[in-house]
Amino acid sequence: MTGIGGKMTLTRRWQSRLMDEENYGPSSTFLTWVINDNAPLTGSVYAEANLRRVIDLLSDEDTSNRDWAAFVIANLKLDTPDIRSALTICADDPDENVRAEAIRGLSRIDPVVALPYIQRALSAPSVGLDIFEAAAIVADVSLVEPLRKFASHSDDKIIADALEACRTGQPHPWYL
Repeated sequence: MTGIGGKMTLTRRWQSRLMDEENYGPSSTFLTWVINDNAPLTGSVYAEANLRRVIDLLSDEDTSNRDWAAFVIANLKLDTPDIRSALTICADDPDENVRAEAIRGLSRIDPVVALPYIQRALSAPSVGLDIFEAAAIVADVSLVEPLRKFASHSDDKIIADALEACRTGQPHPWYL
């Protein structure tokens, strides 16, 4: 497998993100190659070196590179100590988008570790959609009340899905 778990999944998420953010992309050419599935991240020693480069970009000075590296890592179906560590560090990034991507990725590989980050994010007055996706994955009853605050002001399906997942304790399969 190359890239972030298949060209269709990545391409759709990337296109959606580009449309939402007016062609916002990373300044790193390498990350652009990864996003376009031109640099594999699994399956060979070469791919492992690429993955290491993406992980390293999570600490880049350029916010766009950290944000997109977090997006890439959060969409991988991989769980390694390096990935866990990097996502945990990024869950405290100064940039809200980097934090949200990291928390969503962390929710997929370690819901227990992700839960306090989601709780903290939901206490803010505004929350990115990645946090609601993370809540839908973690599906913890402690998130019901904070989610209700947002659900009462929105008819967004992601918020409704997260609320239902947390009420039932069953992760929503769409976001896994």
